[in-house]
Amino acid sequence: MAVVVVCAVLVADCLPVLLADRAGRCVAAAHAGWRGLAAGVIENTVASLPVAPSGLVAWLGPAIGPDAFEVGAEVREQFLGSDAGAAGLFRPGMAGRWMADLFGLARRRLAAAGVTSVHGGGLCTLSDPGRFFSYRRDGLTGRHAALVWRQ
Repeated sequence: MAVVVVCAVLVADCLPVLLADRAGRCVAAAHAGWRGLAAGVIENTVASLPVAPSGLVAWLGPAIGPDAFEVGAEVREQFLGSDAGAAGLFRPGMAGRWMADLFGLARRRLAAAGVTSVHGGGLCTLSDPGRFFSYRRDGLTGRHAALVWRQ
């Protein structure tokens, strides 16, 4: 009987990022909320894999979408401090706040790390209560599991 090891990440509004090499020899899962993205979780995960980044495929799961993810100026500044080009992924919100595009920020980080094959992204957890949990919408809530494994 074969043993299958599964990488899992639990999220409510944060972005699950799943990675695999094209041959299916290695996989990884990352929890990419804004703090993790700003701290380099994607870059560190990509660097930890024994494959050139160009040989990886990434999948972005459901997360809070760009029309729902409101952040303070300090969050925007954290991203712009290391990547001025990320400015286009923030748009003005109400009362000096910003609407942030987690999917776009993750795609930008993946591209900078050398991962060119990126799929998924775009399903908003906050705006689709029939399918997704959302901490921002509901407060006390469950979590989604994003899974990746080798066969």
